[in-house]
Amino acid sequence: MTLSIASNDKSPEDSKVELNSDLESSQDDRKKQERKLVRILDARMTMLMFIFIFNYIDRTNIATARLGGLEDELHLDASKQEFSTLLSIFYAGYIFMMIPSYVEKTLSSELSYNDAILQKHAFTSARETINISPSVLSAMVNHITLYCFTGAVLCRFFLGFVEAAFLPGALFTLASWYTREELGLRTSLMWCGLLVSIPFGQLLASGILDTMGGIGGYSAWRWVFFIEGIISFAISIPAFFILPDFPNSESSKRWLDPELLQIALKRKEEEMVDLAKIPDVTQKEGLFLAVRDWRVWWFALAVGAYQLTQGYYQYFPTIAATLGYNNTISLLLAAPPGFVSAIFTFFVSRHSDKVQKRFPHIVLSLGISVIGLIMAMCSMKIAVRYTAMFLMQAIPAGFVVIMAWVSNTITTPPAKKAVALGLIVACSQLGSFAGAYVFPRHWGPQYTISFGITIASAVFTVLLCFILRMHLASQNKKAEEAVKQNPELRPYMYQL
Repeated sequence: MTLSIASNDKSPEDSKVELNSDLESSQDDRKKQERKLVRILDARMTMLMFIFIFNYIDRTNIATARLGGLEDELHLDASKQEFSTLLSIFYAGYIFMMIPSYVEKTLSSELSYNDAILQKHAFTSARETINISPSVLSAMVNHITLYCFTGAVLCRFFLGFVEAAFLPGALFTLASWYTREELGLRTSLMWCGLLVSIPFGQLLASGILDTMGGIGGYSAWRWVFFIEGIISFAISIPAFFILPDFPNSESSKRWLDPELLQIALKRKEEEMVDLAKIPDVTQKEGLFLAVRDWRVWWFALAVGAYQLTQGYYQYFPTIAATLGYNNTISLLLAAPPGFVSAIFTFFVSRHSDKVQKRFPHIVLSLGISVIGLIMAMCSMKIAVRYTAMFLMQAIPAGFVVIMAWVSNTITTPPAKKAVALGLIVACSQLGSFAGAYVFPRHWGPQYTISFGITIASAVFTVLLCFILRMHLASQNKKAEEAVKQNPELRPYMYQL
């Protein structure tokens, strides 16, 4: 009798096909879930842009108030550059608070980089910095009751003090949720929000200055501070509930389902695999490494020079007023160049990320702006000067690129990078401080000397960046030669 045995065993080839099919299905599900997660994050993180817009409006609306009579009503002495002091004192408070925001927390924490990304104990998230908004509101309201230079100085100092924590918190919040591939676009959009804030604030202020003079017994320029401060505070209320904390915080479990939350955590863990191979150093050692690296100070000098080049931003309404129109029209004319600047910055920064080139994009931005500065310096004709105002607005695009270059160059160990970024950003604010004194009223209306200083700082920035590029290129060449000797090496190649 013959026994017939039916077997359900599959061949190795069939099992392999099924396994690959399961893996592909699993990967497809993961991608769908990731897209869903990113959509939810984008919807919530949009609030960051709104906050950033009014964060910057709060610090720059004093330039608009100048056109509304702030200098005359506060009896500011032009010979002592007291208005310039009001601009610069903001950065004193900003630097004073920004250094602890980056460095003190780094010194006080012994967490690894992975912990710092995923835990809220070492750094402050953007959501946690929202509680400074009542202080910002208080500073804005105080502007209404100011009748002397000293009071204005105090308000500007504390405004810088309370606003300093927002930017590092915002950037760190983005980095804690998005992958490296996703982060570039979101960071670019946030910087563009900053640029949009300037023309938006000017449009808003033009309406206030034109219609609200004398209401409640206050001058129109005081209402600029009051209304814009109220809006900032109003935005902060929903922002506190909408903005996410870090992925592993208890609050994240309330708005994100467990499966998506696990994906959010896993994405960051996977991204840290390569960094886990980097020898750990303590945060204090990271500080010493950053201080001893000459590139950190070179970048601080270059970014500081770039900030000085951008100093004209603090006086852009004043530059617009040299076209010869009244205050309302001047503010309206100042807005379009700002919107063009935001668009230009977005495309330049994205192209720089795509081709992984930094120096050429910095030169492009500064080169276009220098043409505009020369035009403004040489002519008072309306068409020439207004065209120059558009060209000058190319400057911010290069600033976004140079900050990306900093992050790409000072890479490891992570503790060193955290401190280096803090030192560079804090020291660079000295350029903003100096830029507040570049456009005194007695150099107007042509501001030939002011534009000359701005051109010189732009050229100096390019020179510093060129020297750094040559150094990094030589390091890349050495790395390529080492690979020829040992093909198994995978050295880090610097972006140029």
